[in-house]
Amino acid sequence: MSVPSVVIAGCGDVGSRLACQLLASGWEVHGLRRDVSRLPEGVIGIAGDLFKKDCPETWPIGGVDYLVYCAAATDHDEPGYRKAYVEGLQHVLEWLNDYGQEPKHLLFVSSSSVYGQQNGEWVDETSPTQAGGYSGQVMLEAEQVAVNSGIPATAVRLTGIYGPGREWLLSQVRQGYRVAVEPPLYGNRIHVDDAAGLLAFLLRHVEQGGSLEKCYIGVDDAPAPLADVVGWLREYLGVTEWAEDASVRRAGSKQCSNARAKALGWAPTYPSYREGYAAILNG
Repeated sequence: MSVPSVVIAGCGDVGSRLACQLLASGWEVHGLRRDVSRLPEGVIGIAGDLFKKDCPETWPIGGVDYLVYCAAATDHDEPGYRKAYVEGLQHVLEWLNDYGQEPKHLLFVSSSSVYGQQNGEWVDETSPTQAGGYSGQVMLEAEQVAVNSGIPATAVRLTGIYGPGREWLLSQVRQGYRVAVEPPLYGNRIHVDDAAGLLAFLLRHVEQGGSLEKCYIGVDDAPAPLADVVGWLREYLGVTEWAEDASVRRAGSKQCSNARAKALGWAPTYPSYREGYAAILNG
């Protein structure tokens, strides 16, 4: 019996962690990135550029059971996002077509930026998508490309990813980061290993004969006001000074629900920021 095969297009941090989880389950994993020397051991490298129309020379010529599109924008502006998420996905779909490959399922790694709610509302997969910024608008456009691909497709809308190497907030807290307390600024996060774990869970679910909804939100169990997170980290780190700058306030405030993914049987290893940041700091 042949093992399931997957192409992870854009095999960076999240993609590489996903690759390691699937390799541990006996899957055949192909990872596409510019520098294949940075892929985890055991991943079959595809040296290529999602931004270019030409199919990589090392594209697999056999069957591809699953595609995970997990790109990251190089330029953080609207043209950069469109190139990474819309045009890049279109390129990969063309390459699949060139080789007559028809995956069982496509996972498109999207973002909770597709939701424009700003007043602390609870948000789930049935909530209206009214993205205010270009990032969410482009993500919705890319999700539609996936839906229209002819491949059964699911968007996985990840919230704020944190983990080893993603420690901006820790750095800010150490410098005395000030945050507005009222009204509460709700944030949503997921540990990078849980983000990869959710993707792996969904792929295994399909491989075992299950079906998926059109989208899932990737978030931990406990959306929390940013002031609470900062306060907890200050105490954990022993920070007593405050920065002289006035309180920082970002745009946007919502509480994302992971109920749909949990109903399928998934659960995060790090259910809240406390377990996740403790693991980073103790690591």
